[in-house]
Amino acid sequence: MANFSKPSVPRFSVDVYQNEYLPEGGREVNAIVTVTSTGGGTLAGATAAPRPAGPDAGAAVALMVDCSGSMDYPPTKMRNARDATAAAVDTLRDGVHFAVIGGTHVAKEVYPGGGRLAVADAGTREQAKQALRRLSAGGGTAIGTWLRLADRLLSSADVAIRHGILLTDGRNEHESPEDLKAALDACAGRFTCDARGVGTDWEVKEVTSIASALLGSADIVADPAGLAADFTRMMENAMGKEVADVALRVWTPVGTSIRFVKQVAPTVEELTGRRTEAGPRAGDYPTGSWGDESRDYHVCVEVPAAGLGQEMLAARVSLVVPQPDGSAQNLGAQGLVRAVWTDDMTASTSINPQVAHYTGQAELAQAIQEGLDLRKAGDIDGATAKLGRAVQLAGASGNADTAKLLAEVVDVVDAATGTVRLKAKVAEADEMTLETRSTKTVRVKK
Repeated sequence: MANFSKPSVPRFSVDVYQNEYLPEGGREVNAIVTVTSTGGGTLAGATAAPRPAGPDAGAAVALMVDCSGSMDYPPTKMRNARDATAAAVDTLRDGVHFAVIGGTHVAKEVYPGGGRLAVADAGTREQAKQALRRLSAGGGTAIGTWLRLADRLLSSADVAIRHGILLTDGRNEHESPEDLKAALDACAGRFTCDARGVGTDWEVKEVTSIASALLGSADIVADPAGLAADFTRMMENAMGKEVADVALRVWTPVGTSIRFVKQVAPTVEELTGRRTEAGPRAGDYPTGSWGDESRDYHVCVEVPAAGLGQEMLAARVSLVVPQPDGSAQNLGAQGLVRAVWTDDMTASTSINPQVAHYTGQAELAQAIQEGLDLRKAGDIDGATAKLGRAVQLAGASGNADTAKLLAEVVDVVDAATGTVRLKAKVAEADEMTLETRSTKTVRVKK
C-alpha cells in the first residue's frame, strides 16, 4: 500500500506575461497569468481554510464505478475496474473520508453503505476491497444518478477537499442529456471530479463534459489493463490537493470589460461563462482544488481608447477562496495587467511569446475538435483542412504528444504547411484518444 504523508499547505504566487504597449486607439489587452502553488508554510501570510480535527480529515473522495451490463464484455473489463478501484483505495491516506459507488441505471452504495462515508485506515481499506470483489455487471447507465449520490455522500463530511473519480465504459443511455446536465449543474462547485472512459464504446463529449463542469481531468483508458495505474495516479493527485474552491478574482476599472478568461495550461478550459460577481467591477472564475502545481490563464480585457503616452491599470488578478457568508479569503498573491499607449510601432505590434503560444494552443484544440466532427459528418475536405491546420499548429508549438496522436488519424505530407491526407482506416481508440486529449497543451518554450 502506498503511504502518503500529508503535504504542506501551499503558498501561491501570480506572474503576468504581456505586451502592455498599444497603438493609438488600441483597446484589446491580452495577458497570460501564471498561478503557481508551492508546498510549505502559509499562504503568503494568510492561512488555509480551517481543517477539521482528526489525523487527516480535510478530504473526502467518492469512487464511482460503472457496473452496467456492458462492463462484462469482455469479462476482464469488470475485473480490471475492480482491481483499479482497489488500487485507488490503497492510495487513500489515513483519515480521508471515502465511499465506493456502483453505477448502473441507479446508483448503489457499495461501501460503506447507510448514507455514510468511511474513514480510511488499514481496516476500512481492506473492507472496501472485500466489498469490491462482490461487484458484478448488470443494468443500464445513468451517470447523473451516480453524481448526485456522490454529492450527497461527500457533502455529509465537514472537510475542505471533496473529490470524485468516475469510470464509465458506455453511453449515458438511461437518462436524458438534460438530466445529466441538471446533475452537473447541481454538483458544480460542490466537488471536483476526474472522469475516465474505458474501452471505446463511450461518448467522448459526455465524459469530457463531466470533467469540464466539475473542474477535473478527462482521459481514455483504451486498454482496461491500464486502469489500475491510471486510478493510482488520479488518487495520488487527489491526495495532493490542499486548498479547495480557489477562484481567480479579476477586478477591472470603470470603462473596462472582460472579453474572456480561460485556462490554457495544462488544458484549455473556458471560464468566461462561469463568472460570479464579487463586488463592484470584480468577478470570480472557479479553478477548483490546488496542490503543488502551476497553471496558466489567458485574460483578455477591452479598455477605453486613450491618447499616446497615457497608461492605465487594465485589470488586477488575485486569488481568493469564497466563504459561505459571501466574504472571501484572500490567498495573498496578485498580478497587474497594464495598458500603455505608444507611437512606437515595434513595441505596439509585437506579440508577447506566451500570449502567441497559448492563442495557438487554443486554436489547436478547436481545430482538432472541429476536424473530427467534420470527419464524422462525412465532410472530407473540411476535416482535412481543420486537421491539417492542427498538425501545423502542433508542430510549430512543440506539442509533440498531440502531433503523435494526429499522425494516427492523418497521413502527414508536410507538417510545416499543414498538408495532410485523412487515413482511410482509423482505429476507434486512436480517434477517441485524440478527441479526449485535444485540450491538453504544452507550456511555452523558454
